[in-house]
Parts: sequence; structure tokens; C-alpha cells
Amino acid sequence: MTLPFDIAPYRHASPKEMRDLIRKGEWTHPTSGLCLSHVQANMIVLPKDWAYDFLVFAQRNPKPCPILDVTEPGDGEAKLIAPGSDVRTDIPGYRVWEDGVLKDEPTDVLKYWRDDLVAFLLGCSFSFEGALLEAGIPIRHMDQGCNVPMYITNMQCHPAGRLSGPTVVSMRPVKHSQVVRAALCTGRFPAVHGAPVHIGDPAAIGIKDINRPEFGDPVEIREGEVPVFWACGVTPQAVVMNSKPPFAITHAPGHMFIADPKDSDYSTF
Repeated sequence: MTLPFDIAPYRHASPKEMRDLIRKGEWTHPTSGLCLSHVQANMIVLPKDWAYDFLVFAQRNPKPCPILDVTEPGDGEAKLIAPGSDVRTDIPGYRVWEDGVLKDEPTDVLKYWRDDLVAFLLGCSFSFEGALLEAGIPIRHMDQGCNVPMYITNMQCHPAGRLSGPTVVSMRPVKHSQVVRAALCTGRFPAVHGAPVHIGDPAAIGIKDINRPEFGDPVEIREGEVPVFWACGVTPQAVVMNSKPPFAITHAPGHMFIADPKDSDYSTF
């Protein structure tokens, strides 16, 4: 199988090296498998007058929206998790929203940036994929060279202020014999979504067709495997579509901000 992009040269790149490549436009693909052992982050950017609503929303919904860093209004630097970074250029793909409608998918958002914008960096399940690999659990979207499949579920988040909407989940097929191991090793990382939120029947959480994810790409589920679902930081995009703030910027699903901390920095044991 010929992969559409090759992550092998970048598996052990430093986060700064990878952010520099992304800033130059030399990497525009999904980031799963890059800079292994380093944390990756989802992003949502909102005007300052919506930022408090999202802060409360994230506090009420820590599973899909675990906050790793928040920027000052108008400032593009994620000072806590990536000093010297620029969230306006250091993500390989963005989405720009107006009134809940997707308007553009650029590779940087410099022309859209405003002095009142606040960026929230949220934990990402790509961060615990190293732990899954170390536990001997293959990552199918890595093997297939595609994006992780993500689905809008019927699990509603707790609303906050003007924000409400459904939980989005990511899915990885796991052998029946490895499901408990997968749950235990990811449960060590609550700051990057932690343990699965559902195992097994997709219909039970409102997924009608496992082969048609709303975000990302479908992956093969082989005999003897079960779909395992984790809360996903694309949830804010479903919330944007539902709540329709006048303006928002997000990462493109699967195209993450690569931060400096190690995954182990967020492990509970």
C-alpha cells in the first residue's frame, strides 16, 4: 500500500522542528505519529466575549475538552505548552467559521486574526497513541496512512452559556483480547481524553454507519476486533455548528498543534 504521506522521518522530530516545518508550509497532513512521546493539542479560537462561555463549557465537559493552555486576547503564543510558538501558523490545517458555517480551510490564519481572539488548546488522543503502541496495540489509521475516524454522537455535552452540542468521538479498532489493556493505558491520561467513553456497538451512541465518519477517514475493522471510542477534541467544532458563534477558528480535524511537554508529563502514574 502506498501511503499518501510518510511520517517515518518525523516520528522522532522535536516539536519545535515540526512546528517550524508546518509554519513554512512543508507539512500539511494529519499529525498522528509525529513527534512520538510529545503532547498534541486541538484548538478552538473565539472572540473574547465568547471565551468565558467556552471556559465554563470546557470545565463542565472535561472529557472531550481538557484545557492544556489558553492564550491572551490577540496573542498567538501558547506560552505554557510551547514558548515561542504561533497558533496562527503552527497547525497544518485550519477551519474558519462564521455563524456556525464553515467558510475557509487555510493553512494559516494570519489574515483572519484579530486583537480580541482567544485560543484554547485542548488535549488530543494522539498524545496517548504512543502508550497504545508501547502496549502492543496497533494504530490502524497510522498503518493505513490516513486520518483517524471521528463521529458525531447522540451524547450531549453539558451546556454553558450560549454553547451546547453533541460529543464527538474518535475510533480505533482493538482486538477483543486487548480492549482492557487499551482502556487501562489510556486511562492514565485524563488531560488528553483518558479512557474510552464507549466500547462496541456504534449504534448505541448514535453512529449509523461506522464506515462514514463525519470527520477523518474510515479504517478497516478486522475480524476479532471491536471499535473503541474516545472523547475527541473536535467536539468544539460540533458545538460551533450547533451554537453558531459569529466567528471561530479551529484546527482541521486530525491536524494538530504539537506541543513541547511529553505525554508522560500528563500521566497520572
